[in-house]
Amino acid sequence: MAPTNPFRSLDGMPGVYTTGRTLMTVNSARDIDVYGERLVEFEDVQYRAWDPSRSKLAAAILLGARDIGLDGSGKVLYLGAASGTTASHVSDIATSGLVYCIEVSQRSFRDLVRVCETRKNMIPIMANASLPEDYSQMAEGVDFVYQDIAQRDQAEIFAKNMRHFGVERGMLMLKARSVDVNRNPRAIFSEVKKELASKGIHVREVIDLDQYARDHAAFVVGP
Repeated sequence: MAPTNPFRSLDGMPGVYTTGRTLMTVNSARDIDVYGERLVEFEDVQYRAWDPSRSKLAAAILLGARDIGLDGSGKVLYLGAASGTTASHVSDIATSGLVYCIEVSQRSFRDLVRVCETRKNMIPIMANASLPEDYSQMAEGVDFVYQDIAQRDQAEIFAKNMRHFGVERGMLMLKARSVDVNRNPRAIFSEVKKELASKGIHVREVIDLDQYARDHAAFVVGP
């Protein structure tokens, strides 16, 4: 009898697999890990463990995010790609798409470039995410915006990019303490939801990530 595959596709999240407790993506850079994550082989397919304590997107998925708009052919604008931890998993999902990785920190960008060298669908772009006009010619056909930037005006940066690229679907990982360290994070989440709505961005769901990332929430936007 053939062994049973321990990894099953996660409903509503193409390209994401689960063992019931752990998230996995299929490694698009075989035998290469990005941040020390576990690699597991089954019937000639190599899976990468996706750590929710290192990735707010993984945390959001474990906490119920589904049908967010990421798929195998997506062209993702990733704002605040840092050293490429989460972006590498997005590249595993968007196997026939592209991940435009925007990062402004020189130190993080060097690490990001090393990750992109082994992943043909990841494009590193050193730029300020608040100035989409500076990189719009390098990021064509964007259909999903993902942002993880700890700045006071993070909601405005997200909205500006959504407008500039004419995108309806995306995710904003909001750090409340970067908006105002003295206010209740839940009050800030509510305020940001209203702010996005005032800019014509429909927030489908707000997921509190406190279990994995203190004072953070994931804003899932789309029609």
